[in-house]
Amino acid sequence: MHTPRRLTLALLASLVFPLTSQAQVAQLRIASVVPKNSLYHQSLLELGEAWRTAQGAGARFTVFTDGSQGGEAEIVRRMRIGQLQGGLMSVVGLRDIEPSIAALQNLPLLFRSWEEIDYVRDKMRAGMEKRFLDKGFVVIGWGDAGWVRFFSKEAAFSPADFKSRKFFAWGSEPEQQAIMKSLGYTPVPLETGDALAAIQTGMIDVLPSTPYFALASQVFGTAKHMLDINWAPIVGALVVTQKAWDAMTPAGQDALRKAGEKAGLAMRAQARKEVDEAVSAMQKRGLTVNRPNEAQMREWNALAEQLYPRIRGAMVPADTFDEVFVHLRAYRAGKR
Repeated sequence: MHTPRRLTLALLASLVFPLTSQAQVAQLRIASVVPKNSLYHQSLLELGEAWRTAQGAGARFTVFTDGSQGGEAEIVRRMRIGQLQGGLMSVVGLRDIEPSIAALQNLPLLFRSWEEIDYVRDKMRAGMEKRFLDKGFVVIGWGDAGWVRFFSKEAAFSPADFKSRKFFAWGSEPEQQAIMKSLGYTPVPLETGDALAAIQTGMIDVLPSTPYFALASQVFGTAKHMLDINWAPIVGALVVTQKAWDAMTPAGQDALRKAGEKAGLAMRAQARKEVDEAVSAMQKRGLTVNRPNEAQMREWNALAEQLYPRIRGAMVPADTFDEVFVHLRAYRAGKR
């Protein structure tokens, strides 16, 4: 008596579940803290169009900008619970997935050029991507966003000049905050989206930022001084969850890979170009660029050397920290 009903339910289930699976396949929701209509946003939209075309009918691609889905740590959390399928993030968020990625961004004054960064990243890329895959994430493309400079309300040239100032610090990096406090600095943990309001209200006096972000967010309107040192690069990547990746068609995967590589190259090229362009644009609107003299630069380099032992094993895993220095020494030896 119940057998026909069970067969009917089984048949319905076999029809419904594949359709549900396909509906999940056809959606990629990508989040980032990058500004809307920025070069990063535009690159993501182009990538999404390439993926949708290859993935086929019904595929949907959505980009959330301006931190509308939260800071980078929150974006990672949302990916893990399935609310998002991907994120374009800097090391700040990526290290919540795989801590070794911090080696590319959290070593101040180590890299002297973009060529050095590209060389070290290329050497470490395969191993890094394998670690992300082991954690359930697929790296689609690598990008960067320029050099971090210090934007402040008052002029500052040496490390000592910043001791009395309140620094923006990423809320998801307690290790960084502890190191800063131990050296006599005052970190204020915040999310990127809170930076402009924080500096306008006096919650912070100093914002470490790339020139592009400072221009796009109008931070320089309040923080009218920029220290002209390349403190560290902002390195990032676009990642998607392995679950979303595995659900794609082979054509969709191939298109996303190719579009991700293309987007990464475009982001890197444009971001590097816009470092100087952004500084020039801000200078025309009242920004003062402060360049440390040789003695002050020696003080900055001494501070960096003092930081490395504290960073190794705390902010950057010891083995990855050591690997970066091995590759960097090899690159510089080859250049000589």
